[in-house]
Amino acid sequence: MRAVVVHGPGDVRIDERERPVPGPGEVLLAMEWGGICGSDIAYWRKGASGTAALTHPLVLGHEVAGRIAQVGDGVTGLGEGQPVTVHPARLVGDGALPARIAGRTNLHPRVRYFGSAAFDPHTDGGFSEYRTVPAAQIRPLPDGVGTEQGALAEPLAVALHAVGRVPGLRGRTVLVNGCGPIGSLVVAAVRLHGAQTVVAADLASSSLKIAAAMGADETCDLSAGEGLPEDVDVVFEASGAAAALGPVLRATARGGTVVQVGNLPGTAVPAALGDLVTRELTWIGSYRFVEEIDEALGALRDGLDVSPLITHRFPLERAEEALAVAADPAGGSSKVMLRLAP
Repeated sequence: MRAVVVHGPGDVRIDERERPVPGPGEVLLAMEWGGICGSDIAYWRKGASGTAALTHPLVLGHEVAGRIAQVGDGVTGLGEGQPVTVHPARLVGDGALPARIAGRTNLHPRVRYFGSAAFDPHTDGGFSEYRTVPAAQIRPLPDGVGTEQGALAEPLAVALHAVGRVPGLRGRTVLVNGCGPIGSLVVAAVRLHGAQTVVAADLASSSLKIAAAMGADETCDLSAGEGLPEDVDVVFEASGAAAALGPVLRATARGGTVVQVGNLPGTAVPAALGDLVTRELTWIGSYRFVEEIDEALGALRDGLDVSPLITHRFPLERAEEALAVAADPAGGSSKVMLRLAP
C-alpha cells in the first residue's frame, strides 16, 4: 500500500508499505479522505511540530475517514463497509489523572496521537491507503455524512472544545481572530452555541469570505487597515501569532474572556500583554479535545455544512503539492484534502 511519509525537513515521500492486518480488538480501515493540518505542514517543513521532533520517518495525518475493510477478533458493533472516522488520541498507561483535571483526557501527559512524533517510536497517522485502528478509537459516521465530511470531524471537535471552554455564549458578542480552518470552524461552533453576533478578523480576504460562509455576521480585514472591534465579550484567538495578542487583549471588554486556540510559539517572542492585567481579563487555553468529536458528528448529521472550508483536493500521490498549497498563506487555501483511496 502507499503512504505519505515525512523523512525529515522538506522530505516527504510516497512510500510503499505492507498492508497491515488487524489484531484482536482492531479494525482495518480502507482510508478515503484526509485533511491537512498545521502540524502536518510543520513536520514537512521543519521536521518538528512544537516540541515533537522526528527521529525516524512518520506517516502524516490525523484528520481522516474511510470504511472498515476488515474486523479483528473480539470487535463487536462494527462491520465491513461501514463509513467511519477516527478519534486520533489513545491514552498510554492507566489513564489516571489528578482530581483537578479529572476527565480532561486531552491533558494526559502520555497520549499517543495519530501522525505525532511526540514519543519514540512515533505514532503513524492515517495518510495511507490502509490503517489498523483500535476499535475504541473508531467513530461511525451518521447517515447522510460522507467520509470527506467525516474527515473534518476532528478539527470541528477542536473548535467545539474551544467554544466549550466558555459556558453561556448564548446572546453574547464574539470575536474570532484568525480565520484559517480552525478559526472558521470556531465561527461555526459559536454560532451553534447561540452567540448573538460573531465578528471574524483576518489578514486574508479569502479567509474572511470562508468565515462569512461559516456564519460570521461581520468581518474585519486587518490587511486593509480595519481595526478590531472594541469591548467584545468573548474573543477566540485562533491565529497563533504573538503579535496579535496585544490588539486582541485590547479588543476584549474589561472583565471579558480570551480563549487561546491558535498554538503560540514555543520560544520567547515579544508580545504586548499589559491589558491582561489592567482590563482584568480571563485568558484560557484550549488544547485538542476530549470527546467533542461525537458532538461534531452530531452537528454534521444535523446539517452543519463544512463544505465552504474545503478549497482544494489532491490525490495521495500529489501529497507534497498539497502540503505546499496548504502552507501558502497567500494562495487562498483553507482546508486542503487528500483523496487517500486508490
